[in-house]
Amino acid sequence: MSGHSKWATIKHKKGALDAKRGKTFTRLIREITIAAKQGGGDPDGNPRLRSAILAAKAENMPGDNIKKAIQRGTGELEGVSYEEITFEGYGPGGVAIIVDTLTDNRNRTVSEIRHSFSKHGGNLGSTGSVLHMFSKKGVIAVEKSAADEDQLMNIVLEAGGEDLNDEGDVWEILTDPSSYEAVLNAVKAANVPVASNEVTMVASTYTKLDDQQARSMMRLLEALEDFDDTQNVYSNFDMTAEQMEQVAG
Repeated sequence: MSGHSKWATIKHKKGALDAKRGKTFTRLIREITIAAKQGGGDPDGNPRLRSAILAAKAENMPGDNIKKAIQRGTGELEGVSYEEITFEGYGPGGVAIIVDTLTDNRNRTVSEIRHSFSKHGGNLGSTGSVLHMFSKKGVIAVEKSAADEDQLMNIVLEAGGEDLNDEGDVWEILTDPSSYEAVLNAVKAANVPVASNEVTMVASTYTKLDDQQARSMMRLLEALEDFDDTQNVYSNFDMTAEQMEQVAG
């Protein structure tokens, strides 16, 4: 199972996803706002905004919230001005980490992210130090019980998807970001239920951790995720099923 899938699984087992639903809405609203600010309020001509709206709808965000977030981005409504800052660094065992933030206070965010890394056995790197190890991909997960592998592979390839991977309990579909919506719509049109879907950063290689490193890594990731300015955290850690149970317990 790839690193981003493992992190999502661990958060789900810890109950963190439901507990932080309000924070999820805040992050999605910020993403919609800055996407509209940078590329305009029309999702048909703004792929980033379109993806953000899809993510918000997947979380059942009310349409009025989405509309107001767009209006704040286009200037129709007054709102906070956010700056995008991406941090790159290393965690326990040399694991690569990327942290995307949206902030209205650069100094606060730099200080908090640096503190989280140093407190939990990591360190910040320079720009470009780990980004080359990741590529942006559309990721769509389908429960194995919901679809036959051959049937799903045909749907994915015909719609322009790149690959279909066996990730334990689910099939994981990988797409280029430009094909993400087409593949997602094709899967849904075939009446195949989707367990999760997102455009994310996928690592080309993964770093295995021992038990102590795995525990330290989870504390670092949780600290980074808990910071209010954090939008996304990506990593290339690898854990065994036993380690995942331990850190999620």
